[in-house]
Amino acid sequence: MIKAFENLEVWWVTGAQLLYGGDAVVAVDAHSNEMVNDLNTSGILPIKIVYKGTANSSKEVEAVMKAANNEEKCVGVITWMHTFSPAKMWIKGMQALQKPLLHFHTQYNEQIPWDTMDMDFMNLNQSAHGDREFGHICAHLRKPRKVVSGYWKDEKPQQQIAVWMRVCAAWADAKDMRILRFGDQMNNVAVTDGDKVEAEVRLGYHVDYYPVSSLMEYYKVVTDEEADALVEEYKQLYTIVPCEAGQEVYWEKVKNAAKAEIAIRRVLKDEGAKGFTTNFDDLGGADVNDPNFLGFDQIPGLASQRLMAEGYGFGAEGDWKSAALYRTLWFMTQGMSKGASFLEDYTLNFDGVNSAILQSHMLEICPLIAANKPRLEVHFLGIGIRKSQTARLVFDSKTGEGITATIVDLGNRFRLIVNDVKCIEPKPLPKLPVANALWIPQPSFEVGATAWILAGGTHHSCMSYDITPEYWEDYAEIAGIEMVRIDKDTTISNFKQQLRNNEVYYMLNRALMM
Repeated sequence: MIKAFENLEVWWVTGAQLLYGGDAVVAVDAHSNEMVNDLNTSGILPIKIVYKGTANSSKEVEAVMKAANNEEKCVGVITWMHTFSPAKMWIKGMQALQKPLLHFHTQYNEQIPWDTMDMDFMNLNQSAHGDREFGHICAHLRKPRKVVSGYWKDEKPQQQIAVWMRVCAAWADAKDMRILRFGDQMNNVAVTDGDKVEAEVRLGYHVDYYPVSSLMEYYKVVTDEEADALVEEYKQLYTIVPCEAGQEVYWEKVKNAAKAEIAIRRVLKDEGAKGFTTNFDDLGGADVNDPNFLGFDQIPGLASQRLMAEGYGFGAEGDWKSAALYRTLWFMTQGMSKGASFLEDYTLNFDGVNSAILQSHMLEICPLIAANKPRLEVHFLGIGIRKSQTARLVFDSKTGEGITATIVDLGNRFRLIVNDVKCIEPKPLPKLPVANALWIPQPSFEVGATAWILAGGTHHSCMSYDITPEYWEDYAEIAGIEMVRIDKDTTISNFKQQLRNNEVYYMLNRALMM
């Protein structure tokens, strides 16, 4: 079990009724215990399942669902109808439940015992009957849920449950997520801004402005000894590449970058924040030409890279939605091996079927996606309020299949846009020393990029090599937000029609709620 998830649990509730007698309920309970125990020892599920018994009446269902709401460790509920469970008794419980729901359509017995099956067997193996009854009431209530169908010992349904569990954990984390914005949105950018109140209502995270002047109070008291110790850590982790400005400037900038990292980390810990944004037009002082300037002497790019690798959400230029989304992506992929990062569409490379988008940023790309050991370099950065030699980790990303995503605010709803991408090997960039990835949006540059733009996608996104679109489908279902996916089967005409259909759906849904 992933250590980050070891204090979390998912509750399992089995549906039954007393019609078939007490002995039947005892058998249902025994089967449920066996199934839960086997699932917990399968090595596939990242979160422990806790069996909460059978539910045989409306009061029992309502009580266990309310208890799930109040148990902080519980991040979701799995229901299964072992026998025929009349679904009217589930109405109040489903109305009360506030945690994510997974309906597991399975059966204790794998195959029909054709030669020996009698009515007693039938009474104890009516999941084909009971699960449809339960499914109907959830549909009637418009209850968001994931439905997994398959034999409980098989790997495929177990993998689907594992995906949902990781998303549930990330959703619980998001409900207690605070994002600090060091500075505000930059340069009248629209796509990375949005309604912070509605984001907290719908997505759970809370976004606060944090004065850079207050951050500077932390920065000023970081000691040389603390910074030197962190620099020694850098030497162990990265390839040291002195810059054109010489050794003295190189180590001065690296040390000051270490001080910035220490300061930002302390603010985040003291404020209980899980993510942050920066603004390269606000580095903690009004006049950078003043010899007594007390702000950062460079954009804190190295700090942002390393803090992302620790799991802090990050968004450049005030992009709080990307900061929150990256934190969610990092949280759900803990223990996976290939990594995730915040990225930005940088520039295009037209090359026929290999036409691709160079993903980068000035500095802030997470080293978790590096193909090889990152290089710690210092180079002049001529952008923002503080134009100076700036420390950063430089690397090319891994190649392979990935999934990138962004959230946009359309005024009447949030839209999650997901694109399958193929990361390919870039050519050397001797004059652009930045971390980067080069990808072909699926199904092709022309279709993938066009669909992303039609959907209103941002120039920032959060990419992972480890997940499948199923993760984001589950997330959107739990959050109650729109999701559109761009993949190998996407055509522009069909995608446009999907966007039109979605617009009608959400407009009508909003009107019905008024």
